[in-house]
Amino acid sequence: MSEIPEAEDEAISGEEPEDLAEQEIETLKVVETNDVEEDLITENPTEIAETSGQASTESVDLASGLTDDEIAGLVYMREEEKLAKDVYLGLYDFWGLNIFQNIAGSEQTHTDAVKNLLDMFDIEDPADASPTGVFVNADLQNLYDDLMVVGAKSIGDALKVGAAIEEIDILDLQEYLESAQNEEIRRVYQNLLRGSENHLRAFTSILEQQTSEIYKPQYMSQTDYDAVVTGSSSRGGRGRGNRP
Repeated sequence: MSEIPEAEDEAISGEEPEDLAEQEIETLKVVETNDVEEDLITENPTEIAETSGQASTESVDLASGLTDDEIAGLVYMREEEKLAKDVYLGLYDFWGLNIFQNIAGSEQTHTDAVKNLLDMFDIEDPADASPTGVFVNADLQNLYDDLMVVGAKSIGDALKVGAAIEEIDILDLQEYLESAQNEEIRRVYQNLLRGSENHLRAFTSILEQQTSEIYKPQYMSQTDYDAVVTGSSSRGGRGRGNRP
């Protein structure tokens, strides 16, 4: 991961409303933080991972009915969404900034939604009993360790860590959407993609409020990042996943 520039420590004075509304994940809860309202997604994993019983039919794994790429994608995304949750909870404990706790709740729903698919297709769950901060995938383990070190430097760095995670999620989900054929998997990935785009907008907005710094994308192209921030990004995969 590219190094995140340091930002000055600043006192937490309040947070702007976080635009975390997702079209297909609609349960919205409003909480008070330092006299400023925040939109907090309370997502329903059942709604995210609704099933129709359809499965991929080309190059399938006989046990699950999925292609090898679909299986690999589910296993990876299960831990990648867990990584987001674990990092955000750790940064909330460190800085007490509510955006981390709020989005961690959303990430728990995301990783649960992927787990539902793993269970549905009888695929071994890599995160079934793993504690916070522990991952089967060595790249994700290294990424978690590095991000926690960077995020402890300052509030600005912590918010950039959050934005970087969402960039990585967006790129990986776009790549997996390009290869996924199963409609249940595609539906979940599309919902997770919308969530990651909303989270990226929230982190960069709070970064500007807390530090007066305009976020610069670390993994996405400037054009694609600008499209997400303005809400004009296109749906679907473009094969540009950029895993650590």
